[in-house]
Amino acid sequence: MEVKIGVQHAPREIVLESGQSVDEVERLVAEALAGKTPLLSLVDERGRKVLVPADRLAYVEIGEPTVRKVGFGTL
Repeated sequence: MEVKIGVQHAPREIVLESGQSVDEVERLVAEALAGKTPLLSLVDERGRKVLVPADRLAYVEIGEPTVRKVGFGTL
């Protein structure tokens, strides 16, 4: 699924494709915003970690899980 993270005082947002579930990403964001962890830590589909300081989060947009289509479209 696609996750967009807005960071305060940054001109661009961070966009990543994550293999984590919607519930897991939402839980991690909620923990970071509640102050339970100092960093929001997410892992993308390639195994890279994205770390964002929790106090710099402006917004987090969680997209729908991506469905991979295989084959040809209807004619």
